[in-house]
Amino acid sequence: MTELVATTTGLFPLPDRAKTTLSDRKGHQKDDLISGDEGDDIVAAYDRVRTDLLDRQREAGLDRLVEGQARWDDMLAHPLCVHDSVETRGIVRYYDNNNFYREPVVRGDLTFDGDLAADLERAAEHVGSDALQAVVPGPYSLSDLATDEHYGDEGDFLDAVADFLAEEVDAFPDLETVLLLEPSLVEHAPGDGRDAHASEAIDRVAGATDADVVVHTFYGSLEEKVHAHLLDADVEAIGYDLVTDHDQNLYNVNEYGTKGDVALGLVDGQNTLVESPDLIRERAEWFAENTPGGSFDRTYVLPNTETFYLPVNRFEEKLDALGAAVAEEEVTA
Repeated sequence: MTELVATTTGLFPLPDRAKTTLSDRKGHQKDDLISGDEGDDIVAAYDRVRTDLLDRQREAGLDRLVEGQARWDDMLAHPLCVHDSVETRGIVRYYDNNNFYREPVVRGDLTFDGDLAADLERAAEHVGSDALQAVVPGPYSLSDLATDEHYGDEGDFLDAVADFLAEEVDAFPDLETVLLLEPSLVEHAPGDGRDAHASEAIDRVAGATDADVVVHTFYGSLEEKVHAHLLDADVEAIGYDLVTDHDQNLYNVNEYGTKGDVALGLVDGQNTLVESPDLIRERAEWFAENTPGGSFDRTYVLPNTETFYLPVNRFEEKLDALGAAVAEEEVTA
């Protein structure tokens, strides 16, 4: 029987108790969030938020804990928005919703930064490495969210972003899982040639760590060729958004196969309706029952999207439901 692992996609909503301290630093106003430029009071505030978020996930019974990404005001664009070689300009729409981020314009070499590793080091000090999961934008999505005014070629820019992320991942502390979030593979699908290149870029980032790497796609389903090429990347699992498009995602798996592990977006990260543990398990069982062989070595159970869209109370209830779904499955197995 498959091992169920309860986890999340990260990018949590900011806890209510932290908003007073950090509200004036949110969104495009936070122009001093270059790594190391935050004042001691802000660093301490984010440390408290990180600790609270880690403790709340542990309380919910999640198997993999993320540091919460409370500093990521620009969502998946964050690693570029805080880089010295990047200029942030006006706000632009974040995919097809009512959230916005500062446009990161790359104007110099994307050298090693260490911003992501620093947050993970702090998280590891609190919870150890055994349950820690990193959340990282995939190279295709990060390049898609950015504007290049330095490398001059679309392919070269994707390679530069992949190399940058690989260096960042290589600096991570020991941890269990690296979750690469790749919504742009669905929202702005790469065409012929670029689909294989995107897979190669993901493979390059995955090769920088000994941790298990999960590539999670969402906001719909992958085009068939994009899915087929993604399977060439040397990763442990591909993630599928079953909330938005369960039929096409199931078709892709049945038609082209998938990895030995799988990640399933079973909880709606953008809707306040809280799924019951029973419903979460039923959705996981439906996928297994309709997949040839019906068994994966490991199934990651998580929200379909990032969760910063949610009110804090609903977000926490969804954490509890995820933890309970896996805990009850283990009891009845």
